[in-house]
Amino acid sequence: LQFVESGGGLVRPGGSLRLSCAASGFTLDGYVIGWFRQAPGKEHEGVSCINSNGYTYVTDSVKGRFTISRDNAKNTVTLQMHSLQPEDTGVYSCAAGPASMMTVKHLCNSGGDYWGQGTQVTVSS
Repeated sequence: LQFVESGGGLVRPGGSLRLSCAASGFTLDGYVIGWFRQAPGKEHEGVSCINSNGYTYVTDSVKGRFTISRDNAKNTVTLQMHSLQPEDTGVYSCAAGPASMMTVKHLCNSGGDYWGQGTQVTVSS
């Protein structure tokens, strides 16, 4: 089971990025998927999580700016980020857990069983 994240980079405050997470070795059906970020010196923070029905959980700090979506046919999960701010800087990773064992809120609060390596997002002028 592997995740490969892409789409990170350097962006100015107010800018946008689109992150993609491609799963291989398994199908996303039956899993809750989420995006997490880790800033230097801080713990992982659940940003947004989504289940197979499209139900989402979004942490308060990114509501109205970030949107998570998934394409089960393509086995991908996307995080569209707008109005980026310096405090959004960090390594963004995707993670998954069995839908039979967790809700989207649980995944975002506790983390998943399977993790990707992450992609760096830097917001700076």
